[in-house]
Amino acid sequence: MVGRICGTGAYAPPVFASNEDLENVVDTSDTWIRERTGIARRHIAVEDTAVTMAVKAARQALANGKIDPEAVELILVSTISPERVLPCTACEVQKQLGAVHAVCFDLNAACAGFLYAYNTAQAYIRSGMYKTVLVIGTERLSQLVDWTDRNTCILFGDGAGAVVLTETENGRYNMTAHSDGRKGEALTCRTDGKIRMDGQEVFRFAVKSVPECIRELLDREQLLAEDIDYFVLHQANRRIVEAVAKRLNVPPERFPMNLEEYGNTSSASIPILLHEMKQNGMLKSGKKLVLAGFGAGLSWGASLTEW
Repeated sequence: MVGRICGTGAYAPPVFASNEDLENVVDTSDTWIRERTGIARRHIAVEDTAVTMAVKAARQALANGKIDPEAVELILVSTISPERVLPCTACEVQKQLGAVHAVCFDLNAACAGFLYAYNTAQAYIRSGMYKTVLVIGTERLSQLVDWTDRNTCILFGDGAGAVVLTETENGRYNMTAHSDGRKGEALTCRTDGKIRMDGQEVFRFAVKSVPECIRELLDREQLLAEDIDYFVLHQANRRIVEAVAKRLNVPPERFPMNLEEYGNTSSASIPILLHEMKQNGMLKSGKKLVLAGFGAGLSWGASLTEW
């Protein structure tokens, strides 16, 4: 058995900070930010929380997939920015959705979090334990950003994305994932502090590790890069995405991006992008996708899925 995505949803708060807005906060410029990251604006949660954003994305995904909340058996939420430790975000989402039969827990793998949660959902479905799983990435990173640090405040935004997986006998799925805790100091956020990042180290890690794990995945499935319709990467930085495409010798148009609008939303970036791709008619039955996430830990991985 394999989990097939039957519904997608996304939510971004209505308030946003443009590059021009940040010019009034730190020593930067719209041109500097765009050239180095590809980001033009990032959404900021003023009234929303990680829970409310997750609920809005989840409701859309359930409606999109024509799934009743009471049919959901497992809710997985990936987040590094919950408002509180207990109860977990997934249980709070369950309460608001009325998904009374769902088992719930959170998962923290930073920017690789949605991918790891997606793989966890696939494992539960493959084992036969659950048939319908809701996977959500939700982040309120604005509360973790040091708005005086121009190296990080320009990057991160808030939002949530969700997918519903249902059991099928005819789908296709495989994955590869890795972690290297020895290099964890490259990207940190302590419980009483703000995000700190060695940007050059993270860039070098991403452009080397992501193509390698994608090749590892394709080798497992005996596929070539040209067999893949779209590579859906975590939306961290346009230069990273373009460098991965170049190393795989794949045209950049098969690497969709939306980070200009949202910035880096960590766990939420891949599901938000998937939802936009579906809404734009890009995801037809039989399309092969590679999802790839990478971030703090350091952790990274790639998953093959067939739409």
